[in-house]
Parts: sequence; structure tokens; C-alpha cells
Amino acid sequence: MFSDPINKQTTVAFYFALSMVLITCLMQQRATAEAPHGLYDVTKFGAVGDGVTLNTAAIQAAIDACAEKNGGTVLFPPGHFVTGTVYLKDHVHLRLDQGTVILGSTDIADYPPTLCKYPSRSDRYTARALIWGEGLEDVAIMGLGTIDGQGAHFRDNVATATEMEEISKALAQEGRYTPNGIFFNRPFLIRLISCRDVLVENVTLRNSAMWMQQYLDCDFVTIRGINVFNHGCRNNDMMDIDGCRNVIITGCFGDTDDDGITLKSTGVRATEHVVISNCILRSRCNAIKAGTESAGGFKDITITNCVIQRSATTTGLTGRAEGLAGIALEIVDGGTLDRISISNIVIEGTTAPIFMRLGNRARPPKPGDPKPPVGALRNVSISNVIATGASKTGCVIAGLPGYPIENVSLSNIRIAFAGGGHREDAIRDIPEVETKYPECIMFGDLPAYGFYFRHVKGLRLNDLDLTYEKPDARPALFAEDVFNARIAMLSAQSEKGAAAQVVLKDVRNALITGCVATGAETFLRQEGACEDIRLMQNDLIRR
Repeated sequence: MFSDPINKQTTVAFYFALSMVLITCLMQQRATAEAPHGLYDVTKFGAVGDGVTLNTAAIQAAIDACAEKNGGTVLFPPGHFVTGTVYLKDHVHLRLDQGTVILGSTDIADYPPTLCKYPSRSDRYTARALIWGEGLEDVAIMGLGTIDGQGAHFRDNVATATEMEEISKALAQEGRYTPNGIFFNRPFLIRLISCRDVLVENVTLRNSAMWMQQYLDCDFVTIRGINVFNHGCRNNDMMDIDGCRNVIITGCFGDTDDDGITLKSTGVRATEHVVISNCILRSRCNAIKAGTESAGGFKDITITNCVIQRSATTTGLTGRAEGLAGIALEIVDGGTLDRISISNIVIEGTTAPIFMRLGNRARPPKPGDPKPPVGALRNVSISNVIATGASKTGCVIAGLPGYPIENVSLSNIRIAFAGGGHREDAIRDIPEVETKYPECIMFGDLPAYGFYFRHVKGLRLNDLDLTYEKPDARPALFAEDVFNARIAMLSAQSEKGAAAQVVLKDVRNALITGCVATGAETFLRQEGACEDIRLMQNDLIRR
């Protein structure tokens, strides 16, 4: 076939050119498949970016037109666009150019109440949002612009009697929770319910009147590279991932008056298969939290490579300047928290770097349902944590009598506390308060300046380094009603007049090894009905 050199070269060139044409066609086909179906500029539909004109109808018209053509991109060019509630549609991506600011209207009438189909305890909070979507597929909010809810204008808003009555009737007809007088009447910035394939990327979100964003019963959610500042009202969470599955949160910045990245389960479905990574978070409450609503539970969650600091704001409506917990894991309304891995966390200036609570508020997700039984909190691994500026309070990991937290591992943990506790604090009776709202300050100053463990089964502590700034007469560790504990390589500052370095009360089956005694005259003190306590290869020469 190739006996003639010219023919051979010609044939090779032909096939090469043909292959390049085919590759180009395939690349163009792929690019066409991945590209938006069309671009819909909101100004072409009458929107005016003057910071004054109400653009709700124009923006909705652009969204509707985009959806009618099977989706595409709704573009917000530079400008300040005021709007009330807009409703996303399937395959619609909102894109905010750099220099774009979407401003939430300051008139509550521009946010009509909208009831979602998925029943949950969040029915009780609000039925309004700036950006709303339910039952959608392939939606996105992206770009380098800003969405500002102007939430401070709604700080004192409550629903009128007529609104309460209308919303309560609608909810009651479906066997749902009614507001019962606590309806906040403040809009979320973003509320997406039962949606699939959700992307929120690079945008700046500011000043919601409620939670900044709630993703309720959604599947395949990616939140990437966003910047959140939420200090306008109470309930100013950074984000609430509620009964969702397959969620990635990465590269985000947040500074919030209330909780930061918040995992909830206000309905019957679990929040599961979640990855949180590479975020920098500041909060006046809890920076990363699972709870307090926990009906469906939390499963298969990994949190890694995050920095947690106190809020940059000096005043706020909730919480405290130093924040509450850095990491808070809570099961109080039934449900199960299982298989949680947390690693590589740096924490600066929170009240308690780590907090875990299994309680029993027992609130059902729907009215008329029986109270849920006590839930379960188990299989939690926390490693490679460095925390400074923790408060005098200490860290608590506490279950309930007969309902222990199970299989907790803390490894390579370095925490510097404020100190200043007294010996009397070490013998103070700590009430169970099983129905109390869970918070790291719920027990007051703990019997240990470092960690207080109560009602725990399966405890692994390895390489803990605990120090304090002011002299503290409490032990570093206090374990009460703990079964099957392993404490290895503990290095903990202690005072000569301290109760002990480690206190065990009603502890069974514990091995303590490779630890170093410091200032306290007693390294280990046993109280109550302790049994099978073994010490091996510890350095008990005080230094």
C-alpha cells in the first residue's frame, strides 16, 4: 500500500488531518455539552443596578426565560441590584460578575412566605428567603460578586397575627410544626430544599437576616471558595447543612455572630457523607458544629485542615467575643452520630476547643410524633489539634447514665488553657441536666482544667499535651463513669497543691502508660468504685 513514498506521506498526512478533525469535533462537542445553554443578562430583562430600583420581577423573568430554554446562566453585571424573593429553576446558574452586589430588599413584604414540602423542625423558624429553590436539579450560585441580605433591617421583625394564623393553618393541614409564637419572620439569604447537584462557588455572602444559607434534604452539594460575613441579626449561622447527603465544603472563609459550619438534622433524614476541608472560620458561637437538632443523625463525616479563630468583630448579638466551642458534636433529639474523623485543626481563642454531648431534649421532627429515645454518639476520632487561648472552663465529653458516648479517640492534642481554677472546683458536683440546651458552658467550670469525661465507653487518649497560663488546682484529666480507657503519653502541667494530675471516679478497666508526672503531689487519684486500673511504664518522678 505504501510502496510509493509520496503516496505514503500523503496517506499519513490525510489520516493525521482526519484524526485532528475528529479530536477537534469531540472537544467542541464536549465543550458544547459543558457550556451553558445560553446567557441571560438581567439588565436585558429590565433590571437596574442603581441600588434603589426593586428588580424582583426582572430577575425572575430572566430566570424563567433561562429555564424555558432548558437552562443556562443568568448574569448579573456590575451594579447594585435590589430584589425580594426570587425562585430558582432547574439547570439555572446565577453568575455574579466582579463588582456586582445583589441587595436584599429591606421590606419584608418583598419576601412572600413559601412553605416547603419536606417536613422538619425548621418549619418553626421562617418561611422566607431571598433565593429560594425546591425540588430542583443542577442549580448554581457563583462568581466574584456579593449578595448582601441587609439583615440588620429585620432585627426586630416578628410575624403579624394574620401571617401567623395563615402560615399556622397551612402547616397544620399537613401535620407540620406551627410557629407557636417564635416565628422569626426574617428571611434566609439562600434556602434550597430537596435539590440535587448544587454548586455555590466564590461568591461573597453578607448580613443575612437569619441563617445565611440552609440546604435542606439536598444531595450532591458543593460549596467552594465562598466568603461569609454574617453579623446583622440573631441566628446568623454561616451555613446549615440539614439532612443532606454527599456534601463537599472546601476553601471557605467565614465570620459569624452565631454558629459557623453547622450540620443539622431537623427532619428524619441523616446528614451523611460530608467532607469539610481547608476552611478558615471565625465565630462568636461554635465554629464547626453537628447539632443541636439531630433527629436523623450524622454519619460518615470528615473534617480536616481548618483554622478556627475568634471573630474579628468586637460586638455581637449572640455568643461571646472568644466564641464557644471550636468543634462541637451534639446528639440531643434522638438520632445517631457515627463515624466522624477530625484532623489537622488549629484553634485560637475559643472557650472550649472540643465539646461532645449526648443529651435528651427529645424533640420529635413532626408534631404528634412520639418523643425519640436517647440517641447514640460513637466512633469519633480527633487528631492533630493545636489550640491556644482556651478558657478556664475546660473541655467536656459527656453522655448520660446508661447512655455512654462510645469509642472516642483523641490523639496528638496540644491545648493551652487560661487556668485559674481552684481545688474546690475539682470536687464540685456536676448535675446531669440532660434536657438542657447543649453548649460547652452548660456545666460551668469543670472539675478538670483540661478534659472532663463522663459516661464514656471506650476512651483512647494518646499524646495529649495540656498547659495553662494561670496556676490551676484542678487535675488535667477527670474521668467519671468511664469503661475501657487507655491513656498514653500524657504530658500535663499541674500544681503542687492540685487535687491530682489525673482523677478517676467509678472507672473500670483503664490502662495508663507512658505518662509523665509533673507538679502535683499525687499523679493519680481514684474515687468511688474503680476497678482494674493498671499503671505501666510511667515516669512518676515529679518535675
